[in-house]
Amino acid sequence: MDIKEVTSSVSEELKIFQERYKTVLHSSNSLVDKVTRYVLKQQGKQIRPLLVLLSAKVFGEVGDSAYRGAIMIELLHSATLIHDDVVDGAEMRRGIPSINALWKNKISVLIGDYLLSKGLLYSLENNDFRSLHLVSEAVRRMSEGEILQIQKTRSLDITEEDYVNVIADKTGSLIATSCAIGAASGTSSEEDIASLKSYGEFLGLAFQIRDDLLDYTGDSKKTGKQLGIDIKDRKITLPLIHALLHSGKGEQNMIKSILKSSKKRAVKSSEVIDFVREKGGLDYAAEVAEGFATKALDAIAHFPETDAKHSLRLLVDFVMKRQH
Repeated sequence: MDIKEVTSSVSEELKIFQERYKTVLHSSNSLVDKVTRYVLKQQGKQIRPLLVLLSAKVFGEVGDSAYRGAIMIELLHSATLIHDDVVDGAEMRRGIPSINALWKNKISVLIGDYLLSKGLLYSLENNDFRSLHLVSEAVRRMSEGEILQIQKTRSLDITEEDYVNVIADKTGSLIATSCAIGAASGTSSEEDIASLKSYGEFLGLAFQIRDDLLDYTGDSKKTGKQLGIDIKDRKITLPLIHALLHSGKGEQNMIKSILKSSKKRAVKSSEVIDFVREKGGLDYAAEVAEGFATKALDAIAHFPETDAKHSLRLLVDFVMKRQH
């Protein structure tokens, strides 16, 4: 499935969003403007602003508050990606050099801060206080999720419950917030806003598990990341958690000894991948992702049939079938 099938119901609205986003990004400082123009080149599928627009359109026309919400979400998301690349020392972002690869860490951190502050000020100037509250809560969750992941990765004792909590906070929270902001721009029904927020949370969980599966099954030419890179970075995700849980003490110790050593991880990631496959970790993770996808669809089942609702359903299908 092509992403254009998903976006077709808001294709005109996406064009309006993109033009407004460019305008908001502009700075009178020449270096800031140069870097932010480069940020635009790194834009991916823009799933989060798309969700704001689709969630708004479920209730009718997309208004200015929805466009502002989409812009704020994309500014925040771009800021977190830039900061993530600094923390991870990533040299590439979506197939082109990362901001920190070109302008180094100090400029990268400051640009990330600039984008975040730009989004907050933009909302304040337009009195979008509910959106600000939702985004602030998402930032808190994203930060806590990242810290929990670091904490558990160091000790190598992450459980499936820990993992779900981490990805709910790191990924699900912002996707859920995107849906809630869009819904709140189109309806005053707290029940309907909560339904779309739940859709986003479950979609985010399915999205992240599918993304983690690509580390074991993906084509590096399509995904843009090397097979087994999560293992080399000592990231323990659901396929490996399940495999460790269903193996003997000796096998667990062997795999953990690989994970604890950067040298072993660099040369033995394929052994870990084979271990996960043999223990059914990939099938199990795919099954869990399918369960979250079903919950996402159930959360919006009661809404009237519209093109926007159809796109939300297609997006779930797109996430579950993605190969990169």
